[in-house]
Amino acid sequence: MEKKDEKRRSAGLKLQPREYLQLVKGRSPKSRTLLRCVLAFLTGGAICCLGQLAGDIGELYLGISADDRGSFVSVTLIFLAALATGLGVYDRLGRIAGAGSVVPITGFSNSVVSPAMEHRAEGIITGVCAQMFTIAGPVIVCGVTSAAAVGVLTVILDIFR
Repeated sequence: MEKKDEKRRSAGLKLQPREYLQLVKGRSPKSRTLLRCVLAFLTGGAICCLGQLAGDIGELYLGISADDRGSFVSVTLIFLAALATGLGVYDRLGRIAGAGSVVPITGFSNSVVSPAMEHRAEGIITGVCAQMFTIAGPVIVCGVTSAAAVGVLTVILDIFR
């Protein structure tokens, strides 16, 4: 105990551990975790409601079949997220909503468009095309590899039935 006090005094620290913790607690910013969770929940829910609305509009007004409805919703959400990223709206939404803006399909669209836009000054091929899949590329490779492995496994299991 005396060695710790001696080290603290030699380092110029005169606060006891309890005093230090009180000082840190008093100067630390207040946590806004609950507010961030609520905003993330509401934003993610709003994006999902937008997808539901797109599906309903597609089915009721555009004559899209129930089988094609999921594809239509996916393409619509990808397009809207890419457009919002291009206009700078998605970044502002992400700052406010946090994790709620990373609903899988819209977050994936944003992760493809953002690097492409960031490097557009380097040209179409070396900038946009080369940088487009820097973040999303590993996800695509993992998905394709997993799908191929499941397909091969399914064929093998069907052979031995």
